[in-house]
Amino acid sequence: MIRRLGLTGLTAMLVTMPLAAQAEPVMLKLLEFEEDSGERWFVVNDGVMGGRSSSTLRRGEPGVAVFEGSLSLENNGGFASVRVELEENVLAGANQVILRVRGDGKRYQVRLRPGRRMDGVAFGSSFDTVEGQWTTVELPLTSFEPTFRGYRPRSTSPVDPADVGQFGLMLTDKQEGGFRLEIDWVRFSR
Repeated sequence: MIRRLGLTGLTAMLVTMPLAAQAEPVMLKLLEFEEDSGERWFVVNDGVMGGRSSSTLRRGEPGVAVFEGSLSLENNGGFASVRVELEENVLAGANQVILRVRGDGKRYQVRLRPGRRMDGVAFGSSFDTVEGQWTTVELPLTSFEPTFRGYRPRSTSPVDPADVGQFGLMLTDKQEGGFRLEIDWVRFSR
């Protein structure tokens, strides 16, 4: 037996639903740094262009990753980065990336890359850190700008979260010297 439900009850329920409950974002895990997480991070520094910067991503205190190294401007250098491949379509429908980090007062960048290619257009959004203080950083996907080898390509569409296949962290902008960024977790919201 099929019973039809009128829209009246549903409409009334939607109207009386508190606005706060409607606006509550759904926050989902993207990366956590547990012992058995199995993520395989890649280091991509300015050495690909002859630079001398160095970086690594290692485990720090339990459940925390540490992105650290030294940024050098020698030989036209100037960037250090790490990245990891993501599950296919994991960011579909996402509207922001959220990180909990403890920094060194420097400015970092989250990089999202379409697909699995190591080169090509990436989308970046920068954030500042406060030395020694844990902060939660919220980066709307609308803040991610296209970049290709330091230049902004023309006529590039905005980042499509369904196409994102890699997540990365980068230090750039001539911030020479040692750096250290601790990452507790990375999440996203829809």
